[in-house]
Amino acid sequence: MEFQSILSAAAGGHGAVNPWAAVAYLVSGILFILALRGLSSPATAQAGNRFGMAGMLIAVVTTLLTHAPATADGLLDTVGLVEILVAIGIGAVIGIVMARKIAMTAMPQLVAAFHSLVGLAAVAVAAAAYLNPQAFGIADAAGEIFTVSRIEMGLGIAIGAITFSGSVIAFLKLNGNMSGAPIMLPGRHVINLGTLAAIIGLVAYFTFDQSPWVFWTVTGLSFAIGFLLIIPIGGADMPVVVSMLNSYSGWAAAAMGFTLGNTAMIITGALVGSSGAILSYIMCRAMNRSFISVIAGGFGGDDAAAGAGGSKEQRPWKPGSAEDAAFLMSQAENVIIVPGYGMAVAQAQHALREMGDQLKKEGVNVKYAIHPVAGRMPGHMNVLLAEANVPYDEVFELEDINGEFAQCDVAFVIGANDVTNPAAKTDKTSPIYGMPVLDVEKAKTVLFVKRSMGGVGYAGVDNDVFYMDQTMMLLGDAKKMADDIVKALSGSGH
Repeated sequence: MEFQSILSAAAGGHGAVNPWAAVAYLVSGILFILALRGLSSPATAQAGNRFGMAGMLIAVVTTLLTHAPATADGLLDTVGLVEILVAIGIGAVIGIVMARKIAMTAMPQLVAAFHSLVGLAAVAVAAAAYLNPQAFGIADAAGEIFTVSRIEMGLGIAIGAITFSGSVIAFLKLNGNMSGAPIMLPGRHVINLGTLAAIIGLVAYFTFDQSPWVFWTVTGLSFAIGFLLIIPIGGADMPVVVSMLNSYSGWAAAAMGFTLGNTAMIITGALVGSSGAILSYIMCRAMNRSFISVIAGGFGGDDAAAGAGGSKEQRPWKPGSAEDAAFLMSQAENVIIVPGYGMAVAQAQHALREMGDQLKKEGVNVKYAIHPVAGRMPGHMNVLLAEANVPYDEVFELEDINGEFAQCDVAFVIGANDVTNPAAKTDKTSPIYGMPVLDVEKAKTVLFVKRSMGGVGYAGVDNDVFYMDQTMMLLGDAKKMADDIVKALSGSGH
């Protein structure tokens, strides 16, 4: 009974405005802002995560206290509270298990899966509010939903459904269940524009007519447009898609925050939505791409996609071994390492860091070059290198290091293809044309670690660097190759 009194006092009574709750939500909002600031750099990412966790804990506890379920006579409904806590516990267990078991290579598709869940949650909340609006306090006694709530509900369910279905397609592409190549549907632009116009028109009409057919038609069309928008987008643009869907999930949460009257959801959703949109814009600029063109049909368009599928003639290339690579790098003054998704797949980051340490013992200046879309999500390579304890001051972004390849003795490329392909600068029919790339071909020697000569990058195009005179191809598993190079460097063979 005493516990019930504490909860009731904290809530200030159902429907009452509690200044302490407002302060708590403000504190959680500040912590979320600090979290975003911390996550902007690998050096402060751990602190950023802690800020975010603290902010979410405060927001969840405050919401539980201020919205504690009550019985008809105003007392705490302990059964309802237990059900909520059990649901939170189940979610926490699932999250902890997934976080411990998930491989870093699967992180992009995990993020896409999480985005889909956020979108689905927004749809579920909107549907619940529509089916029982009086329980949410958004309708009059006759059951007519307030106009402003209809707007919030329509936007929330539309954005949430688009986020869900789009994230499902992104997950399938990232996980290899669907081809990473653009899937160009006939008349896709007309279909997409027509569907989007219908959604906007029906959301506007929903403010005048809350008939079920309007609500559920908006829901169905929104699920459909999510699929249609992401299917034509190719693998080279997938990092932009991930950040874009992240933005969508934030706006969906914010819209539902208005419906629920929850300040924390509004703040958090707005932060996620705006930061995701800014990140998408920054990445499009880094890739020299128009955000609208990415959303409209994928990287490179119809002609480029068709050109990428053409057959390639057999060209001579120079094979090499781990011992060759160890000798060349040990004799160099400057080595620039370029990691890519192949390194992530092979989990070679720790062996790569060992290789870098061995080279530094030999007096070699070692740097790491990171392309903004290397991997399958923004910052993928930075996270992997940080996991392997690569010093932050040795890791450089494209714009900071690209000018150094011309003075570099050895460029060591491990599992990166599209982000080092000079066709992006010269071949207008290439799916990656216009994307800034790392100028590894300017180095005196290029060592290229690749599983085989038969495969191509995620964009589906061959790389001319493979066949250049200064390039030596090191074929095999990236981790085994890095381990063999470390052995050769530490032995007397070099």
